[in-house]
Amino acid sequence: MVDVDNLEFGIETFGDIVANEDGSLKTAAESIRQIVREGELADQYGINVIGVGEHHRPDYSVSSPETVLAAIAAVTKNIKLATAVTVLSSDDPVRVYERFATLDGLSNGRAQVMLGRGSFTESFPLFGYDLTDYDDLFNEKLVLYDQLRKEKPVTWSGKFRPSLKEQEVYPKTEKGELETYIGIGGSPESIIRAARFGYKVIIAIIGGQAERFKPYMDLYHKAAQKFDMPVYPVAVHSHGFIADDKDEAVEVAFKNIKANFDRIGLTRGWAPMSREQFDNETKVGSFYVGDPETVAQRIAKTIQLLDLGRFDLVYGAGNQTAAQRERMIELYATKVIPRVKEILSTKEGENHDH
Repeated sequence: MVDVDNLEFGIETFGDIVANEDGSLKTAAESIRQIVREGELADQYGINVIGVGEHHRPDYSVSSPETVLAAIAAVTKNIKLATAVTVLSSDDPVRVYERFATLDGLSNGRAQVMLGRGSFTESFPLFGYDLTDYDDLFNEKLVLYDQLRKEKPVTWSGKFRPSLKEQEVYPKTEKGELETYIGIGGSPESIIRAARFGYKVIIAIIGGQAERFKPYMDLYHKAAQKFDMPVYPVAVHSHGFIADDKDEAVEVAFKNIKANFDRIGLTRGWAPMSREQFDNETKVGSFYVGDPETVAQRIAKTIQLLDLGRFDLVYGAGNQTAAQRERMIELYATKVIPRVKEILSTKEGENHDH
């Protein structure tokens, strides 16, 4: 049963370069400042979370998400500040802890760590790691991060960084623990790992029907029970675009999401996205595109299907204008989210009647 009263809604950006009205591109610096403006807007509209991605490539403006989140922290009151995601495998868990504990202090306890293995691989050679160690790096670093998160002296040794002996890390957080999610792309092992550590789970559903993730929900619940760990409401993130006019939304989204996915696909061996493929994703798949009513109906369906506690819409894919991005955030907050809650509340009522 979906707990409508406690449902959370977020937005996430990977830091795509923003377009000018004439189609030319803004600088990375302008794009970063635009994200801060969007974080401020999202907070004013009452959106629960903003997530900012980490990438080290020319088509994205953000390589240091915590710094951007710190700027957002300074101009907001309530919104939670998440990374989407921090590539733990090519980072140092001690540094990760310190950066987030600092962000948590600046924001009065609003920092949210989202750890992932990284779907892009450019950070590995950049920081001197070997891709053949992809799994080992994440597993080892997660164990260390988990110890650091307890904010007690840490004694640890592994093969990818110097060992620690009775090491304290600073600053300590006011609540004694950083809120932590593990970002999952679709491997059952990742779900079990998150459950074993007692972390929250956010699943990236970037293609196909949400229904195929239903077994993952069962797996998470079973694994958490087996390891005697808490079961948290699961979060999902998916791409989308909302505009006042449905046809306009579809055209803008097709142009931008296709450009974005095709560019990524060059390095991953994907065929270019066809119109048919895109239309299928928007009708029954994982692109939430259209006017507010269309998008609200589809989000409500996914939340109910997977019994989610949180839904994050990834916005700004490709090269959208500041006006398009800001209008989308406004529509999501003022039209879509209230409508989703309304749809789900009605369904809850129907369920109680039978």
